[in-house]
Amino acid sequence: MTDSTSLRGPLGVLTPGLGAVTTTFIAGVDAVSRRRRVPVGSLTQLGHLQSENGEDLGRIADALDLASLPDLVFGVWDPYSDNGYQAARRAGVLGSEDLDAARPTLEAIEPMPAVFDPAWVSRLERTDNVKTGANLMDLAEQVMEDIERFSAINSCSRLVMVWCASTEAFSEPGPVHQSLDAFERGLKESDPSIAPSQIYAYAALRTGVPFANGAPNLTAEIPALRRLAERNGVPIAGKDFKTGQTMIKTAIAPALRARVLGLSGWYSTNILGNRDGEVLDDPANFRTKEVSKLGVLEDILLPERHPELYGDIHHQVRINYYPPRGDDKEGWDSIDLFGWMGYPMQIKIDFLCKDSILAAPIVLDLALLLDLAARRGGTGVQDWLGFFFKSPHAARGRSVSDLFAQERQLHRQLASLATG
Repeated sequence: MTDSTSLRGPLGVLTPGLGAVTTTFIAGVDAVSRRRRVPVGSLTQLGHLQSENGEDLGRIADALDLASLPDLVFGVWDPYSDNGYQAARRAGVLGSEDLDAARPTLEAIEPMPAVFDPAWVSRLERTDNVKTGANLMDLAEQVMEDIERFSAINSCSRLVMVWCASTEAFSEPGPVHQSLDAFERGLKESDPSIAPSQIYAYAALRTGVPFANGAPNLTAEIPALRRLAERNGVPIAGKDFKTGQTMIKTAIAPALRARVLGLSGWYSTNILGNRDGEVLDDPANFRTKEVSKLGVLEDILLPERHPELYGDIHHQVRINYYPPRGDDKEGWDSIDLFGWMGYPMQIKIDFLCKDSILAAPIVLDLALLLDLAARRGGTGVQDWLGFFFKSPHAARGRSVSDLFAQERQLHRQLASLATG
């Protein structure tokens, strides 16, 4: 690979997963590049940079040396062999006008065979595009070969990887995750506690490719991969794209805390019918998502500081697979709060959204900002990118889940990069 400090040449965006999110992302970049669509939802394309005192410092795209959208090239892995156009039609997110316009770009996207293990995503069946190897290290080396080959074929000057594949079954860190030596030994011994997403992250970091995790999987935050990122000088970020219901939750909860209003309970339910909904219909996979979603209220409300207000919250999250909705997700929240003298009140929110329409611009922003971080010498966890995640990694100490605190942190870093 060429000098990572240079903006010359294509930026390769690698995504494990060619489902609804990835195809919507690629079609959207194509539409924006050709001026057919406005990049709604993309902070890097439409957002303005803010100073600490709220001063408008101009458009982020003008203030920072970000890769331009026509310079992006796309590489994907998926356990299904459908090309990008076929996958987008199956996902059912985009209308015929946008699909037809993006068809040449999408049809050119042929997925590389994926690292896939049904033990981690049991609801996906009849997969026909899966790697085989002597052990997990062999699979990791195949991914590294894919990365190098893709970079050479497309003359990429830099690469980034953003996990856009399914939520994996819930897991917790084990001995194999605690050090790089243990992890690499586990790869060679095919330790069953090493997930496919960890193999992709390992391959990315070994080859110097920044990595972001868009799912709630246990991936790059394990000590072994954090150490690898720091050792190789590679930025990482995650986890779990902050899209619909959690975006709303992380905006409402800070308002309750700011007004010191009490909270008795918060019931959240979702219905969706895309591949993500099908995968999350399995209890083991849902548990991974549930943990990601449940953590935000405690992070924001700080019950140890106000036990009388937030010390006994009943927080419940449900996700229901409902095929008729496809990618049109409905997130319904019923919030029970209390105010002066303990009198009860309620808030009801019904958010009808398109899951992949919300996620696609996040993929774009993460790809461009991780590339910027790498070119500016960023190493290890980039906690300033927590704005984009439900369960943000923290370089040290406690993570921040408050949407507005995350926004301030993001703008501080962007302003520093703009003037540095």
